[in-house]
Amino acid sequence: MKKGIHPESYRLVVFKDMSNDNMILTKSCAATKETVVYTDGNEYPVVKLEISNTSHPYFTGKLKLVDTAGRVDKFMNKYKRYAKK
Repeated sequence: MKKGIHPESYRLVVFKDMSNDNMILTKSCAATKETVVYTDGNEYPVVKLEISNTSHPYFTGKLKLVDTAGRVDKFMNKYKRYAKK
């Protein structure tokens, strides 16, 4: 591993999902000005997220399926007169 290319300012940071208030404590070097009190009672810098694995539709099982076959059929019917015979 090359020396001098990795940041050395790693510290404990809380990543907070703003849609459901889920918080994750991990190490990061992300710059932040705000702090939050974590569940262990200590105060940590906080990085606010709009979406995380606890609120993303793919991970929560609320993914909406799209009828792609219907779209393809609609396209083919619309442009079938231009198809080469």
